[in-house]
Amino acid sequence: MGGGAQTPALTALLCLGLCRVPGDGAQAGPLVAVGSPVTLWCQGSLQAEIYCVYKEGRPQSWVVQAQQDSRHKADFPITMSMSSYHTGQYRCVYQTPLGPSQPSDPLTLVVTGMFPAPSLSAQPSLVVASGENVSLSCGSDEAGTAHLLKEGGAGPLHSPEARFSRGAGVWQATFLLGSVDSTYGGIYRCYRAYSSQPYVWSLPSEPLELQVTGMYRKPSLQAQPGPSVRRGAMVALRCGSEEAMDTFLLHKVDSGAPPQRLRVLGSATAAQATFTLGPVTSAHGGTYRCYSAHSTDPYLWSWPSDPLQLEVSGGPEPSSPSRPQPDSPTASAPEDHTLENLIRMGIAGLVLLGIGLLLADAWYSHKRTRAAGQQ
Repeated sequence: MGGGAQTPALTALLCLGLCRVPGDGAQAGPLVAVGSPVTLWCQGSLQAEIYCVYKEGRPQSWVVQAQQDSRHKADFPITMSMSSYHTGQYRCVYQTPLGPSQPSDPLTLVVTGMFPAPSLSAQPSLVVASGENVSLSCGSDEAGTAHLLKEGGAGPLHSPEARFSRGAGVWQATFLLGSVDSTYGGIYRCYRAYSSQPYVWSLPSEPLELQVTGMYRKPSLQAQPGPSVRRGAMVALRCGSEEAMDTFLLHKVDSGAPPQRLRVLGSATAAQATFTLGPVTSAHGGTYRCYSAHSTDPYLWSWPSDPLQLEVSGGPEPSSPSRPQPDSPTASAPEDHTLENLIRMGIAGLVLLGIGLLLADAWYSHKRTRAAGQQ
């Protein structure tokens, strides 16, 4: 190679803004949805005259004559929509009067959306304390290779790729994240690919939000008017922090439901949020904990508050005031008296008509009798 030539950099610009960067250690490059356009950019030296892009495994290169006003950068648009044909590893080189450059680092293009999406779950929980171990399981109906990506590309992914194995009637691939810290909080998705087509991926799984607790001091949790309430009453659960927090979360233990989240005005010292429950039923009973967080780091939570046991007592479950519920076994359909009233009015009209006819007949009979007596 001639002197003076540097190593160029190859990047990809997805024209629809679909470029996603995986977590550190992941082997995938930009992900392009099937059917979307993409442009490759090769940036090198101001002395570059010609840029070449080539795809590994393909003998022909893609040559661009550098323009005089932008000789340090050349674009290679894929004008056709992205498909499996365009996937693979690309490199670029450029030519100067002193000779060719070294090849760039490889850029891997991956197309997504070619197969149905897998599922993604966390064990033991989506909420994990700092220092504890957590694993993410990608499930699929078919075998192949699973790929795990973290949104934003922040934080390490020690095992970004795993093989599916058969178990419990489905194919599972497990990613052991190990002992988590603040870098692990965020949104994860997994993809599936066939081993024969490593750069052709499925649709992404539904996003999985991993919350890491233990980042701040635990808040307090209190019930007003108290932790024992009667059915139909209202209860307020107040979560307070001695630190300047602007986000509070209320979680019912073992409910499987996502936590309630409240934003409050920023404070330089202490802050609190009030979660109102009610009218309460027996379903509201259980153990509650609350957390505090900063809105700028929504996946990093405090230590949990001490547990609060909410007890619901009293008579039968409340219904709408003085009105039976439509789906209740004792409920009856609402009564409509319109037809009954019409019938009654009709009968009354007939009676009045009969009385009128009788009176008219009597009047005419009396008139004929008088007329006959005067003759």
